[in-house]
Amino acid sequence: MIRPHLIPRTIACLGLLLAALTCLHAEEHAAAHPWWDAKWPSRKKLVIDAGTGGVQLQGDLKDAVLLLRLHDGNFNFLASKEDGSDLRFVSDDNKTVLPHHIEKWDGLLNEAYVWVKVPEVKSGAATTFWMYTGNVTDAAATADAKGTFDEGTVAVFHFADAASLSKDSTVSALTIEGTTAAGPGNVGSGQRLTGTAPLTIQPAPQIEWTEGGSFTFSAWFKPAGAPEGVLFSRKDGAKSLSVGFSAGIPYVEVNGQRGSGTSPVAPGAWHHVALVVGSGKAALFVNGKADGTLAATLPALQTPVHLGGDGAGGRGPLGDLDEVRLAKAARSEGMVLFDAVSQGPASEAGKLVVIGQDELSEHAEEGELMKHLSLLADISKDLTFDGWVVIVLCALLAIVGMFIAAGKFMYLNTIEKASKEFIKRWEKISSDLTALDSENEDSIKSMGGTVNAKSMKLMRKSPLYHIYHLGSEEIARRVTTVREITLDGTKRKESKGLSGRSIQAIKATMHGGLVREVQKLHSNLVFLTIGIAGGPYLGLLGTVIGVMITFAVIAKSGQVEVNSIAPGIAGALLATVAGLAVAIPCLFIYSYLSSRIKDVVTNMETFIDEFIAKMAEHHKEA
Repeated sequence: MIRPHLIPRTIACLGLLLAALTCLHAEEHAAAHPWWDAKWPSRKKLVIDAGTGGVQLQGDLKDAVLLLRLHDGNFNFLASKEDGSDLRFVSDDNKTVLPHHIEKWDGLLNEAYVWVKVPEVKSGAATTFWMYTGNVTDAAATADAKGTFDEGTVAVFHFADAASLSKDSTVSALTIEGTTAAGPGNVGSGQRLTGTAPLTIQPAPQIEWTEGGSFTFSAWFKPAGAPEGVLFSRKDGAKSLSVGFSAGIPYVEVNGQRGSGTSPVAPGAWHHVALVVGSGKAALFVNGKADGTLAATLPALQTPVHLGGDGAGGRGPLGDLDEVRLAKAARSEGMVLFDAVSQGPASEAGKLVVIGQDELSEHAEEGELMKHLSLLADISKDLTFDGWVVIVLCALLAIVGMFIAAGKFMYLNTIEKASKEFIKRWEKISSDLTALDSENEDSIKSMGGTVNAKSMKLMRKSPLYHIYHLGSEEIARRVTTVREITLDGTKRKESKGLSGRSIQAIKATMHGGLVREVQKLHSNLVFLTIGIAGGPYLGLLGTVIGVMITFAVIAKSGQVEVNSIAPGIAGALLATVAGLAVAIPCLFIYSYLSSRIKDVVTNMETFIDEFIAKMAEHHKEA
């Protein structure tokens, strides 16, 4: 059997044991995963799962380029620099910094697309590396698009924005001619294909093909309808290579010979289309899966490359194009699948890449509560003096309200216990009130001598006892002697009695005591109602003043930027948060206390009715 007095000690021991285990785990974690650089206070563990629990790849991959989609669900943008220049990616040896570059960084919408070069991805195993962030003081921009891709990649077009639609991100620095307006992309922005005017990449030494060489083309394509036409093309007389769609089914054509896929692609959805030429065959892939092959070798071509048409009047498919890549190497099936999954929908990419929780430089994982507290601490730095005044007032309201609530909780618990003790004693004497027929006040207080000193000390804290005492005293003052005489006049009988007016007066006196007890129960609850009603208004006042000051400063300085507006607005809204943080707990506590007070009042009213009824039965009418 568990002994009650040992429970606190047991809980304390368990707490100490848990703290010791936590410290031991933190030390082991720090020893196994040392910090790369103390200037970066936060990091995340990134795991590429190529095993049975993730996406199984065929063969190990070298120099894979991974896409990371960052959003406010997996990345704290407020704790990073406004352009993401503090990002660093470090291999699991905590020494090697991995090349990366940022395609898009939007601190307002909390969205970013980052490409990272991973030197090796083991098939059937997990590959771990780290993302460091938070050095907002002296972190220089180290993003390197050209260093992110290997030597085999000769062109990469992200179509990131209107200013870079035609720019190649590799060392080749090629350009696309004929670009139009940017359209929606699978990764950020994309390029709209009209079906009539193809995009052209002019000849360059980097994209010259030799007979029987190796080549890989890949792109994300979203057909507007059932696709029809040439997506990729290069021709020189009888020599040609093209990738396109016929009745929605993808095909590859080399020197007039065609190999078709197995099924049409769905319109209105993004599809990863890749062609790998090498070792005497041209293999077509759709969404990372092989979809047809053709026995052919790469023709020797140095002519322009066309996207969305063949440059000779042949139409291209209607739709949107994104992430076009050209390589002078035949990529493996594992690499094609890796690109398709990592760049694809978040549900599929989440199986391949697992983004861990934030870890602080003390090597302890930061929980969700600590994240919010750290954000609030950062926001409070931009709070104006008026906002601090409001928050201090809200804090005072909260402190007073909590003291009142704690006092009421203890008071209600005490009177509840005392009332139970009184009811237990009252039930014993209520059937026969003879024990109370005395003008001795001590007899009335002790309920006819049936209550000992210990119980009496407890019962005195009950409002029921106070009302009982008032009623008993009134009975003692108002009761009269009633004589009954027999018919022969020889015998007389005396008894106690009360008049109807006396009964009404006693009842009025007890109701007066009830009113005083109700006043005592409701005393100081007004401070909770002030917190409920006044907290939000105080917070709103602080927010309005903060917003007003922020816009006044912007108008004076002339700097209309998100980075100049957002901190002041966030700081101003903190005052509203403080007001609501006061009002909401006060509202819940007030509702609970009101419910318990209502029960106490109901018990007192019921007792008064029962007392008057028992008293009227016991004392005959005078």
